[in-house]
Formats: sequence, structure tokens, C-alpha cells
Amino acid sequence: MNIIQKITTVSALALGIALPVSSMAQTTMDHSKMDMSQPAASMTEGEVKKIDLEAGKVTIKHGPIKHMDMPGMTMVFTAKDKALLANVKPGDKVEFMVINEGGKMIVTDLKGAR
Repeated sequence: MNIIQKITTVSALALGIALPVSSMAQTTMDHSKMDMSQPAASMTEGEVKKIDLEAGKVTIKHGPIKHMDMPGMTMVFTAKDKALLANVKPGDKVEFMVINEGGKMIVTDLKGAR
């Protein structure tokens, strides 16, 4: 064998040994010590600006929605249940829970702020 063939053979053998070891290292990592948690969903404070009972929509000026990494703003939400809107009126300070359901922001809980 000439020198180039020997270097190529040794390189191929070294690479063949290294690849299975590196993939094994990935599968034997202890993932239990890694913090992969998302921020827990929590109530967000806001102020009701407008209510459309017929459409089931509410406009809320809100603070940061932490579990969605969303800054404070004023936006229109759809109520999961129109009955959530029956006990609030524009100007009310509220706490609400919102989820993203297929790209649509849905209020699942809405109550007067404490």
C-alpha cells in the first residue's frame, strides 16, 4: 500500500469508530436534569375596552401574557363561551386566561380583577 491509501484507510476506520460513539453519547444523556419547562399558563391582568356579545368577542388592553411571551397591547379576543362576557363591561379591570387555538386567541376564563 502506498502512503495515501494507508492514510485514507486509517481515516475511514477512525471516522467509523467515532460516529457510533458520538451518537451513543447523545442517547445516554440524562435529560431529567435539563429544565425544558415552558412558563406555566397564568391569568393576565387587563382592562375591557369593548364587548361584542353577539360575536362573542372582547377587546382587552392587557399587560404581558407571560406564558405566550407576548408584550402588553390592546387586542380583540374570542371568548370560548359567550357567557364569559355577561358579567363584564367596558372599563372593568379583569384577569383572564388566553390560549392559542389554531392561531386564534381564545379567552377561556375571564373575571373581575381583585
